[in-house]
Amino acid sequence: MEIKQLYTNCLAEAAYYIECCEEAAIIDPIRDIEQYIQLAQERGKKIKYIFETHFHADFVSGHIDLAARTGAQIIYGPNANTNYKVYNAKDGEEFKVGKIKIKALHTPGHTLESTSYLLIDKEGKDNAIFTGDTLFVGDVGRPDLLDGSGITKEFLAEKMYESLNSKIKPLADDVIVYPAHGPGSACGKNIGKETWSTIGQQKKSNYYLIEMDKQKFIETLTTGITPPPKYFFEDARINKEGYSNIDSIVERNKKPLSLADFEKEITDGALILDTRNADDFEKGFIPGSINIGLNGQYANWIGTLIHIEQPLVLICDAGKEEESIVRAARVGYENFKGFLSGGINSWINAGKKSEQIKSITPEQFAADVRSNSFTTLDVRKESEFENGHVKNALLFPLGDVNANISALDKSKQYVIHCAGGYRSMIAASLLKAKGVTNVVNVYGGYSKIKDTGVEIEMPVSKT
Repeated sequence: MEIKQLYTNCLAEAAYYIECCEEAAIIDPIRDIEQYIQLAQERGKKIKYIFETHFHADFVSGHIDLAARTGAQIIYGPNANTNYKVYNAKDGEEFKVGKIKIKALHTPGHTLESTSYLLIDKEGKDNAIFTGDTLFVGDVGRPDLLDGSGITKEFLAEKMYESLNSKIKPLADDVIVYPAHGPGSACGKNIGKETWSTIGQQKKSNYYLIEMDKQKFIETLTTGITPPPKYFFEDARINKEGYSNIDSIVERNKKPLSLADFEKEITDGALILDTRNADDFEKGFIPGSINIGLNGQYANWIGTLIHIEQPLVLICDAGKEEESIVRAARVGYENFKGFLSGGINSWINAGKKSEQIKSITPEQFAADVRSNSFTTLDVRKESEFENGHVKNALLFPLGDVNANISALDKSKQYVIHCAGGYRSMIAASLLKAKGVTNVVNVYGGYSKIKDTGVEIEMPVSKT
């Protein structure tokens, strides 16, 4: 028996490859499926099943393409109604993969169809549970994605309480927990940094697995949830209804554009997405460009900050065109009109206007912040901000920038930082594109700023 966690940092998502004897199964595959096919072929295994824990809202699953390529059967749990052929497992139903069994445990709460899969080894012992978005390390799945459909977050939180107490907590302490997401995912409120755990460890450290009455659980789980990215609802629909083959998306979107054609697409309403690293972007970029670098949670931030139907044109490093398109397609973004042939150099060499963003070191920031001549924008999450922030900094979460830009004074200077420098450049590019032009980025972010001696406000300890 072999279990491999295939983690995609771009999505903070974990898919799983399981094999025994000559057979294999995949759990929650992402849209670009070659990695699963290649792995099975290299190991001489046949993919028999594709298990889906639920209708994913934060990415487009690769289950349909993978089934078409391999002949594997797609398995969902109860209550999963699709526009394509699947098998709906009954609660407690078992599926053989070689000499092991995978048992479907219906665990509604994140969604109604949410199902966990318990792996039973060839000795008949419970070995691991693949919990999808039901149980994370240190957290559980958000219960609000069906709000507005007639199903309230309180109803789903009650279902989550029942699922955890009847299906998850009774498992042995040594059963390994393999969730669908790690830190950075918007599918939970405060997911831990590890990408796997055990039932015993979670009983000790996960707040939602301690003993508490149902009403307190519901109140706790439904409090403090930030609104989900708007693309979540579109991705859930895509996963229910089906989608176009990824190869056809690449063929249509990966179109080299001349400078004239590139400019025409912009005139016609396309947004410039620049996927270069922040250090390269700041030195020179096309006015109006949004920088979301491939070196971070690229797909996550595209989905959070750009409307899924927005036409896009691409600026990227040579050879990164297909990666930029495929990783965007993972979250359902398929409307690239093409990429500028020759990249940013084509624009600059033609004498076209370009812009820059100034960046300063944490030490320069610490020296200047005492003058109060600028406003510090902290674009981290609220939970990060509350754990410590620069005194007098304004909390301005990146996920909410588009909604809150109008509150900024365009005549003022704003110095922007995040935790490490990736999100701050995204925010700076967004502000510049919206006319807030006097922006400065801080290299290294809060992780470096806090070591400079600048005054930090820490959370008040509770006694």
